[in-house]
Amino acid sequence: MPHFILLTKLTSEGVKTIKNNPDRIAEVNREMEQIGLKVHHQWATLGQYDFISVVEADDAETMAKASVELGSRGTTVNETLNAIPSDDFAGSL
Repeated sequence: MPHFILLTKLTSEGVKTIKNNPDRIAEVNREMEQIGLKVHHQWATLGQYDFISVVEADDAETMAKASVELGSRGTTVNETLNAIPSDDFAGSL
């Protein structure tokens, strides 16, 4: 199944949300699973992005749907990267 890197920036509303309810992070991960993603890894980061997640989806369309759903809430701005295993990449050259 395809893997994706989800780069997340919190909006000011998103910062307020997790400050007031840190458990919201785990709730969002469960919601991502309900809309077809499997969260493999997630890190809170300092710098350009607030969270970096490695997720799995059936296909790019499922990932796009999930990204739109997450972004529509107004608490995050997301960027999604398609992750190709390096062995698969090397094999395609």
